[in-house]
Amino acid sequence: MASSHTPLTPFEYDAFLFDLDGTLLDTADDLGAALNAVLKSEGVAQVTPEAYRKVASNGTGALLELGFKAQWASQAQTERIKQLVSHYSQNLATHTRCFEGIESLLIALENQGIKWGIMTNKPGFLTDPLVAAIPALKNAHVVISGDTLTEAKPSPLPLLHCTKLMNVDPKRCLYIGDAQRDIEAGKAAGMHTATALWGYIPSIDEAKGWEADFNWHSPIDAFNHI
Repeated sequence: MASSHTPLTPFEYDAFLFDLDGTLLDTADDLGAALNAVLKSEGVAQVTPEAYRKVASNGTGALLELGFKAQWASQAQTERIKQLVSHYSQNLATHTRCFEGIESLLIALENQGIKWGIMTNKPGFLTDPLVAAIPALKNAHVVISGDTLTEAKPSPLPLLHCTKLMNVDPKRCLYIGDAQRDIEAGKAAGMHTATALWGYIPSIDEAKGWEADFNWHSPIDAFNHI
């Protein structure tokens, strides 16, 4: 972060905000295991990691629709979602790890005095124990979940709530995520945005079409902007 006598540049920020699943944490295998547990109980074919990783950021409904395919419309959807969430909540951090480069990035931000936080659409009863289980995330200034406020992404309100709690100007904040709603929310909040191309994106071309300010292939790319 620039000193008080140094002119600011567009690449200097007072805070970084991150999405959680597919951005900070590789949670896909735990989510996929929960999905496959439900499918197995219903006699439905298992889903491969290659398939479920592409939709891991899109919520339980999207995962179950992927697994059940045409059968999803006729399922007791609320019950299936409860089954998946129950299994997942008991196995939150079995396979989950920070993506390569994330720990180094968070340490670098802290060393530069740049605040960082988490804003995810994951509900709080899953977010809080998951974040607590990952030592690298212990210094987050804020952790805001999808049900913290009455609106979630793509609404900008949770992101603006983060900046208020962190006491930073949204224009001096960068939001990083791996879903279109992340980029939409960041833009609506008046922030700069970066797409986490290492995350659970549908494709590189589609993700670049979201028109974030930056498209990063690795967390290490962020080092050019701190």
